[in-house]
Amino acid sequence: MFEKYTCKNGLRIVSEKMPHIRSVSFGICVNVGSRYETPEENGLTHFIEHMFFKGTEKRTAKQIAEDFDRLGAQTNAFTAKDQTCYYVVALDQQIRSSIDVLADMFFHSVFDPEEMEKEKQVIFEEMAMTEDTPDDDVDERLWAAMFPNHPIGAPILGTEDTLNSFTQQQVKEFIRTHYTPDQIVLTVAGNFDESLIEYIENVFDQFDDRESRGIVTFEEPVFHAQTTTKKSQVEQAHLVIGYPGLKVNDEQIVPYLVMNNIFGDSMSSRLFQKVREEKALAYTVYSYYSAYSDVGAFMIYGGTSTKQRQLMEDTIFEVIEDFKENGITAEELVSAKSQLESSLLLGLETSYDYMMRNAKNEILYGRDLTIEETLEQLNKVTIEEVNEQIKIIFHHDFAKSIISNDV
Repeated sequence: MFEKYTCKNGLRIVSEKMPHIRSVSFGICVNVGSRYETPEENGLTHFIEHMFFKGTEKRTAKQIAEDFDRLGAQTNAFTAKDQTCYYVVALDQQIRSSIDVLADMFFHSVFDPEEMEKEKQVIFEEMAMTEDTPDDDVDERLWAAMFPNHPIGAPILGTEDTLNSFTQQQVKEFIRTHYTPDQIVLTVAGNFDESLIEYIENVFDQFDDRESRGIVTFEEPVFHAQTTTKKSQVEQAHLVIGYPGLKVNDEQIVPYLVMNNIFGDSMSSRLFQKVREEKALAYTVYSYYSAYSDVGAFMIYGGTSTKQRQLMEDTIFEVIEDFKENGITAEELVSAKSQLESSLLLGLETSYDYMMRNAKNEILYGRDLTIEETLEQLNKVTIEEVNEQIKIIFHHDFAKSIISNDV
């Protein structure tokens, strides 16, 4: 059962008890990501995520790793454009000790200058890994093309120049400004009793007198329909086409998801069947989307040989034109609803899944968006609503990102 509790210091705790399992997942989700950075800070949120694992006042980086391993716990973190999350998954009898280690990292990391310089080298390697993964790189470059001169279009990892410039003082000031109780959601799911909530509140009553300044805001991102190309010695040509999409809170977001599924998010989709099955132009081709509080994007990816890149692109637009002209069928609507329902339910098999879902709902919607409510919205979607989304999305001009050895 989902429950929400607000601590005296303003922290929100969202929880879901799952007594039939042995694990407990706990996360610290902060409502700050790379899109809230200034140009000079680009990559700082991600750098801070790394540095939380590099030593505290009483634990070295090695001791942090050893303590989690001794507890049999799995820990990690991620930085997105709109949030940062630190989490641990442990057996129920080890969750309190695991939370203690995570809280020590969160409140008492020292950000040792020597460790900072070492971790910058690690992130340089992460940047190189992204460049060596063309399907990631081509997507990153598309965002820069769609939203130039705006933080949401900037790379989450930052650049070599910005990363090299980060100082201990800059890190501490960013945390003091952004990591305030009103911008943090603590999320727990699994096999626990009510006393754990009180324990979490006590452990996280360690904030200093920092003010709750609210999340930093920027002007609403403006979509630009432009093309970016990168010449690289890759075996395949990689293409991503991007259109303006829906915001996460748009009332038509569910028909939009159905449209995406039918267009290119399944093996039976129009895109997959035409590009791969019928014309054998690509091994990997699909559509996907990203949705944030004030902007969204709908994207289409394909990878093929250099000599077939233009034919693949032409075929993608053939699928789009047919989609716009003829819309969807009743059979496709039924199939898409079944696939999306299955995806939702199968994506909630572990305590980690519930932990992240509940945190996302609290940050994005400020409430528990129940599974039943989501399925009800899905079942109500009509052909007319999906066809309307087709007209809206593909009416816009598009942006394009290409990585190939012949551009």
